[in-house]
Amino acid sequence: MAGSLASWQRLAQAVLAPGDGLLRHLGPLGEPDELGIRLPAGLNARLIARSGEPVGAKLGYRWHLYPDGGATFPAPRGGWIYVSNSEVPAAGGVGAIRFDARGEVIRAYSLLEGTSLNCAGGATPWGTWLSCEEWSGGAVWECDPRRRRLPRRRPALGIFKHEAVAVDPDQGYLYLTEDEPDGRLYRFTPKAYPDLGDGLLEVAEVQGDPLVAPAAVMWHPLPDPMPVLGGLGRKTPTRLQVPQSTAFRGGEGIGWHAGRIYFTTKGDDTVWCYQPGAAGSGVLSVLYRRDPARPADILSGVDNLTVAASGEVLVAEDGGDMQVVVLDEAGRLTPLLQVVGQDRSEIAGIAFSPDGRRLYFSSQRGPTGKGPFGLTYEISVA
Repeated sequence: MAGSLASWQRLAQAVLAPGDGLLRHLGPLGEPDELGIRLPAGLNARLIARSGEPVGAKLGYRWHLYPDGGATFPAPRGGWIYVSNSEVPAAGGVGAIRFDARGEVIRAYSLLEGTSLNCAGGATPWGTWLSCEEWSGGAVWECDPRRRRLPRRRPALGIFKHEAVAVDPDQGYLYLTEDEPDGRLYRFTPKAYPDLGDGLLEVAEVQGDPLVAPAAVMWHPLPDPMPVLGGLGRKTPTRLQVPQSTAFRGGEGIGWHAGRIYFTTKGDDTVWCYQPGAAGSGVLSVLYRRDPARPADILSGVDNLTVAASGEVLVAEDGGDMQVVVLDEAGRLTPLLQVVGQDRSEIAGIAFSPDGRRLYFSSQRGPTGKGPFGLTYEISVA
């Protein structure tokens, strides 16, 4: 596994752009195009896949229902793979689309089937996709985008209502969000990084008010990371096992960049930043919290996120104005795109191609909001 990790890191570094070309085109959004997407001048949108229909010409795989969290992975012989979760009860899973070096779709296939409510997740530095089940008995599944290995359930990462996961390759931790009104922030330390078969799962306690000043974070081991049926039986759910742990109002997307962990909570429209410390603790601060009284606070319904190579945090809206909004280090908010006519849907699965020149995302429920009409798009430079 160590050799695989090193080779994937070299491959990713070889194609990673120093800045994301799409963000150089930030500006006023134009009128909706034929797909109903508003973009700044210089960017184009393309429909890649539609739920229930074959992806590409004669490829066979029908795109899954309710596409949610996603990520891209560089392919060894050029091109890349976009993976996408299916947030369907009892019949969810993960699908994948393979692109060649020119960005043309050449393959589509399933990575995982028969799981439940696969919501978001996260990519690993060793080239796998961690797909998170969003129900009280949910687990994390590790999938190989190239299908060289079968998917593996990773119960050591906890049994709870998973939302998303991010890997800190510097310190070897994994951070996980929980989509509950009183969800927690978790940290997993593999026993033998990067093997996720065993390790220590901890829960965060925030000491202080991050809205006032950056607050210290302490981590507490969970007595029982794998409660039977996620607490539906006699065992206590993970979020209630450590009384001093801190509740977060609906954990959503999470990502790592340049030594920091960024994540969102939908119940209070907040974007957080966690700075790990050298001794295992860290500091939590607030990058953004929406105030409805401030007209400049255009970001609402915070959900999935990704971080550009140049450091900007891109946040997708669940409802809101159906936008992807760019949040920079100065706290400025700029819409990158808006989907029009799909107000009962949500934007999910935002992910840059490995070279940073394209962005993928889905409208989970499409124009009607009733499904199954999920649509997956690509944004690129015109």
